[in-house]
Amino acid sequence: MLKEAGYNTIEDLRNSDFFDIMKLPGFGYVTTCSLYLYISKDIVYQPMIEILDSKAEDVVVENKKIVPWEIYKKGKISGIQPSDFKLERTTVWSFPDRGDWASHTPQYRGNWSPRVVRNIIELYSKPGDLVLDPMVGGGTTPVECMLTGRNSISIDINQGAISITRNRLELPESMKKQIPKTVHRTFIGDVRNLDKIADESIDLIATHPPYANIIKYAPSVDGDLSQINDYDVFFSEFKKAIKEFHRVLKPGAYCSILMGDTHNRSHFVPITARLMFDFLKEGFVLKEDIIKKEWNCESDRNLGKYSNSSFLLTMHEHLFVFRKLNKGEGALKNSSRSFFE
Repeated sequence: MLKEAGYNTIEDLRNSDFFDIMKLPGFGYVTTCSLYLYISKDIVYQPMIEILDSKAEDVVVENKKIVPWEIYKKGKISGIQPSDFKLERTTVWSFPDRGDWASHTPQYRGNWSPRVVRNIIELYSKPGDLVLDPMVGGGTTPVECMLTGRNSISIDINQGAISITRNRLELPESMKKQIPKTVHRTFIGDVRNLDKIADESIDLIATHPPYANIIKYAPSVDGDLSQINDYDVFFSEFKKAIKEFHRVLKPGAYCSILMGDTHNRSHFVPITARLMFDFLKEGFVLKEDIIKKEWNCESDRNLGKYSNSSFLLTMHEHLFVFRKLNKGEGALKNSSRSFFE
């Protein structure tokens, strides 16, 4: 909507009139205030700051306190590895049981199932590889890296998420002896500025980002992508992250990203289609589009109870697996980007 009205960049919005924006279809006073609050700040994409302290702190997401895994599980772990894991071989993944082995818990709303992460890691990396989750949230990715013999780098703009992640990486000594020795580094940082990561040094990116104001994770952190209400502004910023993904990935390596679509008040919003196009424009090629069924989906994120909605209940997300081309590969020959141009 903003682009249709001639606002193509954040700078265009900064030079705009508040009341002109408020009059646009789908906008109002509250939405416009939220947008102006975001764009009025001189956003500096903060450098990565490594966090070494493993002290767990209580963290609140959407008014819900997330406690250390030892407290949540009362010191009991069902097992360090899943007893029923099976590698997926189709493009439809469905996990009624999200998985609770090791230090995994379901507390962090919006975090992805360790079954999804383990499949990605096993399919697109090998032991000893370096895996990056640049929006780590509740720490699922690095825990699975630790359990499967991969090294990891975890980043989040929210210090609370890093506190949770470091807590999840702390297992009893008796269990640590059962898994390979690996290195897991954690950073507070902005996904648009992976300044501590060298070019072409990452073997796999696996992430499940916040998107389009669905869940607010860090209300007090400047530049947090989960705070952006407008889709055009969100993707304008997220394209900077995609550029960084392409820079740090090794040639031929994969970037997997799980994201869902949403609804506005009157229509379906195909967020994932826009995401795919932006990756293709950056030079990635699409390896897989996996449909992940959502469980415990009694209500749509934006619509309330299904019975009161004019939309069908959204019960799936897209797990895209993109590949960075090897040097010398023909981008146009190997990409479907032309379909969208």
